[in-house]
Amino acid sequence: MGIEIERKFLLASDAWRTQVERSERIAQGYLVDAAALAAGHARASVRVRRSGDEAWLNIKAARLGVERAEYDYPIPPDDADVLLATLCDGVLGKWRHHVTVDGTLFEIDEFLGDNAGLVVAEVELPHADAPFPRPPWLGREVSALARYYNVNLIAHPHARWTQAERDANDGANA
Repeated sequence: MGIEIERKFLLASDAWRTQVERSERIAQGYLVDAAALAAGHARASVRVRRSGDEAWLNIKAARLGVERAEYDYPIPPDDADVLLATLCDGVLGKWRHHVTVDGTLFEIDEFLGDNAGLVVAEVELPHADAPFPRPPWLGREVSALARYYNVNLIAHPHARWTQAERDANDGANA
């Protein structure tokens, strides 16, 4: 079984930008949307992702936390384009920047469109309590806040967040 162990963080500064090794543009949409997940009608999110000449179908357990079941399957890019255009309730756009600090990869997502202004760093770990570097630009952890999950950014984009939601100090999980 595939397991993803990932922690998400806001960023305290733009100092990470000088350390970017590469960047890629990503378009992704969901075949199971946030409403179905929130209502308990689905036990997994199903994502279509396209980046450059590659595309994937991703299935991830619908639960909060840093550790979730996850499966990734490559699909033909043309199939991804059709799925994104016809079966998804919106497409999320972002730039993913790759930054390595002391041997640990941070994937920094800089969102576009209605989510512009939101920048989140993710780090995948071998186990939930694994140590990892804490560069000065790494800010507050938001792993337990559901609104930061990509599936939820389509239904409730960053442009519609309150200031408390943007500051991650409202205590809400959705």
